[in-house]
Amino acid sequence: MTSIHSILKQYWGHDQFRPMQESIIESVLSGKDTLALLPTGGGKSICFQVPAMATEGLCLVISPLIALMKDQVENLRKKGITAFAIYSGLNRREVINILKLATNSNCKFLYVSPERLETNLFKEYLPALDINLIAVDEAHCISQWGYDFRPPYLRIAALREELRGIPVLALTASATPAVQKDICEKLAFKTENIFRRSFERPNLSYSVFTVDSKINKITDILQKVPGSSIVYCKSRRRTKEISDLLNLQGIKADFYHAGLTQEQRSSKQENWIRNTIRTIVCTNAFGMGIDKPDVRLVIHADVPDCLENYYQEAGRAGRDEKKSYAVLLYTDKELEELKALPDTRFPTVENIRLVYQSLMNYLQVPAGSGAGSYYDFDMTDFVNKFRLDAQLAMFGIKALEQEELLSFNEQIFLPAKLQFVTGKNYLYEFETSYPDLEPLIKNLLRNYEGVFDQHAFIHERSIASALRQDEATVIRDLKRLHAATIIEYIPQKDTPQVFLIMNRVKMEDLRIDVLSIEKRKKQFIDRIDTMIRFVLEKKQCRSQVIAAYFGDEGLKPCGVCDNCLNQQNKGLSTEEFEKIQTVLMQALQERSISATELLQPFTGTKKEKAWRVLEFLQAENRVNVDERGIISRK
Repeated sequence: MTSIHSILKQYWGHDQFRPMQESIIESVLSGKDTLALLPTGGGKSICFQVPAMATEGLCLVISPLIALMKDQVENLRKKGITAFAIYSGLNRREVINILKLATNSNCKFLYVSPERLETNLFKEYLPALDINLIAVDEAHCISQWGYDFRPPYLRIAALREELRGIPVLALTASATPAVQKDICEKLAFKTENIFRRSFERPNLSYSVFTVDSKINKITDILQKVPGSSIVYCKSRRRTKEISDLLNLQGIKADFYHAGLTQEQRSSKQENWIRNTIRTIVCTNAFGMGIDKPDVRLVIHADVPDCLENYYQEAGRAGRDEKKSYAVLLYTDKELEELKALPDTRFPTVENIRLVYQSLMNYLQVPAGSGAGSYYDFDMTDFVNKFRLDAQLAMFGIKALEQEELLSFNEQIFLPAKLQFVTGKNYLYEFETSYPDLEPLIKNLLRNYEGVFDQHAFIHERSIASALRQDEATVIRDLKRLHAATIIEYIPQKDTPQVFLIMNRVKMEDLRIDVLSIEKRKKQFIDRIDTMIRFVLEKKQCRSQVIAAYFGDEGLKPCGVCDNCLNQQNKGLSTEEFEKIQTVLMQALQERSISATELLQPFTGTKKEKAWRVLEFLQAENRVNVDERGIISRK
């Protein structure tokens, strides 16, 4: 077996593992079922990628996130590692082609969406896949106690019956103790074997503000805290509104949500990663799998509906372990709306039936048919044609997903594909007549084996790079070849799709598990109550509140959140605070200075109090601390 350290160095360029990664990998390599709780950006993928590379065979990765699968497959291929992905939207022939390639090649990673696991086609090829590890990403989805329960995850346990003796590595960034226990039970762990990294983030300062004007506060914070930033919003419309207002204030911003095309999302994401755009204003569709360590600030313009989502999104700040800020803004009215949300999120049985019938009519599915079929779906067009409330339509469809009648994916991604449809003799004549297209034809024939016999997935950007052309030129020339009936070219597709799991039934025959809905609604109410308590908490350290929710009880006060700073300042009289503040600000008036030098005049208790004042001034953005620890006035 190859050394895990040499694999880490060879493929990822790191000399050492991050905290807890090595212990998790050793647990997996010893054949133990393992649950790993690592924070957002904590390097979860390394925990299954390294042991898979260290042993013979293939790692089966189960993930519900198509965009994340796609990114990881591309990143692995860039390292020279063979990887494939099977997800919603691929037809039978395409799935067979991928399974054959995974079986007959040196494939190391096969990413599969959970709903694919129990298809007859997947089961047929399963014995031929030399699987060495099952990695379950976003493992909280398997628990009915979790905030993002997905029924198809429950079928992973059945997969273990087919793959006896193969260890399972379950990964998540956020799971309460009850969910952790449930994950181990649902995945049939022989014993609970949980690795949980501390939820301590000493460089991340959490703050919560009640405000009258959110945009004014957002602008003020962004002007005081330099560097890359994210602003999270609840609605797509607000992402554009806030982005436009920030640009008017001279803050270079862009907006991002799931309603944009794949090309638009990729472009905006890339501009932000390269710091061409400073601030990305987005819904929670943004951020999964993005590794940008230098985010200095995450602002929540709206209150999330659970602490799990807040922790994951806020945790995208400061992954480089430098001073960063997570700011949550709220109004009293917003908290009242949050309390009313469960009634919207969980429609009545009558409303669920109404949405089902409307959807079947919109998709034009005849009674008794539809199972196993994909349908393009435009939510806006649907609600307009059937005069439905948009929220009722969305949450009605989510309820139908929980009943396993269908699945709905807003971020479906089908890569571009092509097949040569002309004979080789005519192709030679065509190349002679159109010499400018010859390099493209040669590239396709050289890089895509069997392209005369079946469709091959292609990546226009990679082709453009190889030909030293821009992507738009390659796409234009592929369309020319398609028009000349040399190839059949099907561009990439990213329209939302509905997949019907069951045939259409009459509305009155539609079975809805009312008890299950009531149970999930109660859990949702509990999570909202927890989120509201976090927002209104004025004394306890915010890091401690978050850590305790996830079962990490031993955390010390962080000393840098708004509550900690307020508690520290209570130990100072107003007179003392003003006096120390004056001394510090005067010392910074003439020049920038290191913290050690700045605090040199203070000794003993006075020095501790001066530190408190300095931390307060930094939290209030009245002083700036650069990468070298040099302090200056704002």
